[in-house]
Amino acid sequence: MTLDDAAWMRRALEVSRDARWIAPPNPWVGCVIVDDDGVEVACGSSAEPGQAHAEVAALAVAGPTARGATLFVTLEPCCHVGRTPPCTDAIIAAGVRRVVVAIEDPDSRVTGRGLAILRDAGVEVVLGPGDAEVRRDLAAYLVHRRTGRPMVIVKIAATLDGRVAMADGSSKWITGPAARADAHRMRADSQAIIVGAGTVRRDNPALTARVDGRTMEPLRVVLGRAAPGARVHPCWERHGELTTVLDELGAAGVLQVLVEGGPATASQFIEGALAHRVVLYLAPALAGADGGLGALSGLRTESMDGLRRGRILAVQQIGEDVRVDLEV
Repeated sequence: MTLDDAAWMRRALEVSRDARWIAPPNPWVGCVIVDDDGVEVACGSSAEPGQAHAEVAALAVAGPTARGATLFVTLEPCCHVGRTPPCTDAIIAAGVRRVVVAIEDPDSRVTGRGLAILRDAGVEVVLGPGDAEVRRDLAAYLVHRRTGRPMVIVKIAATLDGRVAMADGSSKWITGPAARADAHRMRADSQAIIVGAGTVRRDNPALTARVDGRTMEPLRVVLGRAAPGARVHPCWERHGELTTVLDELGAAGVLQVLVEGGPATASQFIEGALAHRVVLYLAPALAGADGGLGALSGLRTESMDGLRRGRILAVQQIGEDVRVDLEV
């Protein structure tokens, strides 16, 4: 029977999300093996670095049933020896007849070579089904491999008229519990969180990610010096250029960084064209012109020619609030 490649790739993408929090600095990859009758015989996702890749994990479950089957995988199989053997070797040895891949791996050690090795071994290779969805899901990995720096997401929680704090400095809580829980999941998806020293002094945040009954601790980065005894310790204290900070984080294997600083810090990243996305949580509340601090009060735009335009990726209601994802 003819398999629905797009549908099975969506299944592989679903499987890949099991590895989102454990795979970095490697990509989180999903793999599904399907027989000619359209029956799933095995699936697998990336393990922790140094452990089995998604393809090898799925092949181990499939055993002999992989022979003659179709393997769906979200990212091009690796073809180099790292801490694990090449996935291409395992696929060929298992006798897989057909491999469907969503996107090529931009890693310089792979970049099309994995696909070429499979084709040279007589494996039918299809590239492209589900590519848009996988690119969105793996955006942080793709940015890191392309630039050497992490993908930067600036998170803002504001009133409908763009205020992040009231005239007396209070800001807890502008958004509701559902939006705050969603922001914790975004923290968990990130390997580092950046705030300014002013935020640490004012709010003394822990900057942990509390999700699914677990408390996860991304690397906490403070632009400046955190006060002794601050809850954010241990942390990286960094001064100087933001580009240098991002270079250091990229070299340390950080794929995604979440900027949670105040208006000055958020403005610096946007002004410097260092942010890839802005995630804006809007509460159904109004503060007024004199009601408090603007979300990007450190950003100045003199004329329409200087207006920073982006592309809206998604808009969704979360509890009482609205989340807007903007590509900048």
